[in-house]
Amino acid sequence: MDHKTPVTIFWFRRDLRLADNAGLYRALKSGNPILPLFIFDKEILDQLEDKDDARVTFIYNAIENINIQLHKHGSSLLVIYDKADHAWDNIIKEYNIAAVYTNHDYEPYATKRDNAIKEKLSKHNIGFNTYKDQVIFEKDEVTKDDGKPYTVYTPYMRKWYATLKPFYLKAYPTEKYLHNLVKTPVLPVPHLKDMGFEKSEMDFPNQDYKNIIADYKENRDFPALRGTSHIGLHLRFGTVSIRQLAKTAHGYHEKTWLNELIWREFYMMILHHFPHTMDHAFRPEYDRIQWVNNEEQFKAWCDGQTGYPIIDAGMRELNATGFMHNRVRMIVASFLSKDLLIDWRWGEHYFARKLLDYEMASNVGGWQWAAGSGTDAAPYFRIFNPEAQTKKFDPDLKYIKKWVPEYADFGKYPKPIVDHAFARDRCLRVFKAALAK
Repeated sequence: MDHKTPVTIFWFRRDLRLADNAGLYRALKSGNPILPLFIFDKEILDQLEDKDDARVTFIYNAIENINIQLHKHGSSLLVIYDKADHAWDNIIKEYNIAAVYTNHDYEPYATKRDNAIKEKLSKHNIGFNTYKDQVIFEKDEVTKDDGKPYTVYTPYMRKWYATLKPFYLKAYPTEKYLHNLVKTPVLPVPHLKDMGFEKSEMDFPNQDYKNIIADYKENRDFPALRGTSHIGLHLRFGTVSIRQLAKTAHGYHEKTWLNELIWREFYMMILHHFPHTMDHAFRPEYDRIQWVNNEEQFKAWCDGQTGYPIIDAGMRELNATGFMHNRVRMIVASFLSKDLLIDWRWGEHYFARKLLDYEMASNVGGWQWAAGSGTDAAPYFRIFNPEAQTKKFDPDLKYIKKWVPEYADFGKYPKPIVDHAFARDRCLRVFKAALAK
């Protein structure tokens, strides 16, 4: 391609697919040849603690898959490893850019980055066009009648359903316009090693979510069953379309599964309106809690060595697979924040490091729910009993036996690091003291 020819750039981020992609669809119809772009952002990658972080491998694989599809159309993905700000300086110098298209990203770093890139491009009279793609409803699209944001899930959910119309679930037919891609030889892609990462050997879940929807309501709370879709990783990086997922659930009339997608949008809306909740309690009085923050107990929790088998099974599943069953996430979060009185932010950070499907809004929301400090949270006096949760959700110990095989050997399995009855009383006392101030 001639670098003097005007091109429109489509910037892939959390939307790693060609099909049903809102921003890409609009770019392809904009009139100029489309040059697809992906930036491995050093600002993000440098924060990752593990050089075999499986999410980087997943992104890399998704980039390769996009490139295979683009090559069929005589095009290629421009892949850059750099800080976004510096990358765009070079792109502006190298190409005659008519406009830039991309999809919204809602996390605080992304918002700050996009504002800076928009300002940079505007100095060169280049438009920066962004679109809603990773949610059905965003920001202020589902609010109370007075325009204020909801802070309780159930009325938000009802309004979400009331607002939904068929066109919100309609796919963007990008395939019709792929002939508008820039024609270019295959462009080089930096290797993982060049970026300081190793290829992860972790298995990634596929996108076969439809077969679990019919029985989701009955099976979702039992971690020994494959009763959940494991679609979160694909949703996180946009290798699947939210419209496709919501439309499928709507077609099955399966509200329980669709409600989980609505929880995700609820938490994204909360983070948008209350960005301080990223690292502060939604209810400020909960920032007064006197956490114990015992580092040895935190390590035992991280390693799955607490002496509570349902907790240890969950943490070992997380460490081995990058996934943890949703019911178990609630149990381990309650145990850390209430039984051990360890700051929920420690747990949130560990999940951020380990979860393949980590999304800030949902993770922060879930942790604050468990700690009692968040919007629409479990009350502080609701403290999960690990034994009662085990009897209810893993009665045959199938999940525990899979991840804690030494559980039956009393000589090998550790004794509980804290007595639950003592921990419960301590938690109630400490929380009451903080909330009474």
